[in-house]
Amino acid sequence: MTRMVSAREAGLVACNRCELVHEASISHCERCGARLHSRKPFSLQRVWAWWVAGLIAYIPANLYPMLTTQQLGTVHSETIVGGVITLIELGSIGIAAIIFFASVVVPISKFLIIAFLAISVLRPSGMSAHSRLHLHHVIEFIGRWSMIDVFVVALLAALVQLGAAASVEPGPAAACFALSVAFTMLSAQAFDPRLIWDAPVRKEPAT
Repeated sequence: MTRMVSAREAGLVACNRCELVHEASISHCERCGARLHSRKPFSLQRVWAWWVAGLIAYIPANLYPMLTTQQLGTVHSETIVGGVITLIELGSIGIAAIIFFASVVVPISKFLIIAFLAISVLRPSGMSAHSRLHLHHVIEFIGRWSMIDVFVVALLAALVQLGAAASVEPGPAAACFALSVAFTMLSAQAFDPRLIWDAPVRKEPAT
C-alpha cells in the first residue's frame, strides 16, 4: 500500500482559522493574518492538563448532591446516580436512561477516548488513523450535549420555586459537573488531530 505524504512532509502548512495552505516557511496567514503552526504548540501537554482538571472536577460531581428538593419542610438531596435510581423507582425509565447516558456514560467515554488518542500518537496503535480521527470527531460532537444534566437542574430550579411549599435548588455537584464538562471539551479541542498522522506505525509481522 502506498504511503500518503502529509502536508508537513511536503513542506506545507494550513491555516487553522481559514485553512489556506502556505509554504512552511511563512509565519502568518496571508489571508486572515493568523499565526501558522504545522502542529498546535504544546498540544499534548494542554490535553493532559485539561484532562486531569476535568477528572478532578468529575469526582465531586458524583459524590455531592446534584439536586436538593424541599417539599413541605422535608429536604431531600440526590447525587447523579441516586437521582437515576429514584427516577427508575418512579417509573421514569426513559428520563433515567437519558440522564445516566449524558451524565455517566458520555463523560467517562470522553475521558477514555481522549486519553487513548493522546497515548496513541506516541506509540504504535492497533487502530487505523482514519478510525482515530473519527473518534476525535465523535467526542467533539457529543461534547456539546454533555450539559443536559446541568440544564435540567437549572430548569427545575428556575421553575419550581413555590416558597415554603416546594423548591428545587442546584447542589454543589452541578457546578463541579459543569466544570468537568468544560474542561474535557477544552481537552478535546487542545488535541491536534494532525498528530495522528505523525504517530509511529505498528510494524506488521513478516510472513
